[in-house]
Amino acid sequence: MVKNGKDRKVAPRVPKGFRDYPPEEEIARQILIEKTRTVFERYGYLPLQTASLEFAEALLGPHYNADNLKELFGFTGPEDADIALRYEFTLSLARYVAGNPHLSLPFRRYQYGNVWRVDKPGPGRFREFMQFDFDIVGTASMLADAEIIAVMVSTLDYLGIKNCVVRYSNRKLINGLAAFAGISPERARDVFRVIDKLEKQGREAVILELGPGRTDRSGDKIPGLHLTDRQISMLTEFLDLALSKGDDILTDVEKLLGHLEVSNEGIKELCQIREFLDQMNVPSEKAKIDVTIVRGLGYYTGPVYETTFLDLPDYGSVFSGGRYDNLVGRFSNRSIPATGSSFGVDRMLAALIALKAIELKESTAEVLVTTMDKTRMKDYIEIVGNIRDAGINAELFVGDTKNINKQLKYADRIGIPVAVIAGSDEFEGGMITVKDLRLGREKSKEVADRDEWLKAEEIQVTIKRVDLLDYLAKILNKD
Repeated sequence: MVKNGKDRKVAPRVPKGFRDYPPEEEIARQILIEKTRTVFERYGYLPLQTASLEFAEALLGPHYNADNLKELFGFTGPEDADIALRYEFTLSLARYVAGNPHLSLPFRRYQYGNVWRVDKPGPGRFREFMQFDFDIVGTASMLADAEIIAVMVSTLDYLGIKNCVVRYSNRKLINGLAAFAGISPERARDVFRVIDKLEKQGREAVILELGPGRTDRSGDKIPGLHLTDRQISMLTEFLDLALSKGDDILTDVEKLLGHLEVSNEGIKELCQIREFLDQMNVPSEKAKIDVTIVRGLGYYTGPVYETTFLDLPDYGSVFSGGRYDNLVGRFSNRSIPATGSSFGVDRMLAALIALKAIELKESTAEVLVTTMDKTRMKDYIEIVGNIRDAGINAELFVGDTKNINKQLKYADRIGIPVAVIAGSDEFEGGMITVKDLRLGREKSKEVADRDEWLKAEEIQVTIKRVDLLDYLAKILNKD
C-alpha cells in the first residue's frame, strides 16, 4: 500500500498472546527438548507428529456449535469443513490410534510442538506455546501408570531438577469420597475443585469454602458451596487423613472409604503402582501418594499425577497427567485404555532457569576464529574448516572490523567460550594463539578494565598450529 507517495512501513509487532523467542531462549529450549527426548527414547517411546489442524468435531466432539468453535482458533477450511488449530496433543493421539487399527499395542509415543488456545493473555500466559507429551496407549495395567511416573522422575533428574516430587492419586478414590459424603454428581466437581486447594490454601480455608465462604488475603470474597455440617464433617475427616501424611495413608483411607466399590478399586490400583515403583527403584521421596489431587474432572478415569518443585513452592504443578480410558472411544467403537503425562516447555524452561539448572547463552559456537589480517582470509577459512571437521562448533568472524579487541568483545558478549587468534607473525612461525574467554570472564570479576583482562596472558596460550585441534578438544572437554 502506498501512502502520501511513500511506502507505508509495517510495525514490527506480533499478535497479542504470541511472542518471539530470542536465540538464548531458543537454544535453551532445544537443550531441554533434546534431554527430554533422550529419556523418553531410553524407555522405548516413539516420536509422533500429528497435524496442526484438526476437524472441529475431533477437538470438540460431534455435537459442537458455533460458540464452541469460537473457543478455539477455528474457521471454515477450503473444503467448507470446520477446522481448528489443535489446543493439545491427546485428542490428536486418540484420533491417530483410532484411525490406525493395525497399530501395535501397547503404543508408546512422545510428541512436542506448538498448540494454540484462545485464552486471555496474561503474565507468562500465551495463546501459542509448546507442549511436550508422552503416553502409553492400549493397556489397562497399572504397570503402565507406574512407568509414566518413573519416566517423569527420570526426566526431571536428567534435567537437573533434584528437589522435586511427583505426587499421584486416583480419580476413583476421590469419586468415592463424594458418594461417602452424600454429594450429588452435579455438585461433586465444585467440591473436588475446593479440595484441590488444600495444599495451597490450607485446611481452614478449604473448610470455609465448603461451607459459608471466606475472604482471601486481598479482601476478595470467595463464595462457599454451603454444604451441610454433616457433609463438611465427613469431608474434613478425609482431609485430616490427607494432611496427616501417615506412613500408610492408603490403609487409613481404606478404613474410611474402602466399603465403597469405586474407592476400593482406586486404592488397590494405587497399591499396585506403589509396588511397581518400588520394583523400578524409584525413590519413595520422589514419588508419593497424595489422595487430595484432583485433575481433569471430565477427562481422567483413574490414576492422576502432578509434579511439585520443592524449591519453587509457589510455582504450582508443571509436569502432570493421568489415565484416560475413554478418549479413544470418541473416534472408535473399540475400547482402548491410555495413560500419559505432559509439560509446557516454556513453563518448564522458566523453572529450570529459576533453579539455575540450565544456562542461557546466545551462541551455538564453541570457538570464534578471529580475522585480524584480511589478506590471510584463505588461512582463516582453512582453520575454521578444520575445527568444524573435528566436530567442534566454530564461527568465523565476518564483521568489518580488524580490531582484535572488538572481535574478542563480540565473542564474550554472546558467550563463545574460546577464541583463536592468528596474525602475520603467527602464520609465518607456524603458531596460533588460543584465548579461553571463560577464564577471562572469571578474571573480569577482579579486574575493572575490560581491555586489561582481554590482554591477560594467563588466559591465553600460543601453540603450534598443528596442535590446535588437540588443544581445543582438551579445553572444551571433547576428549
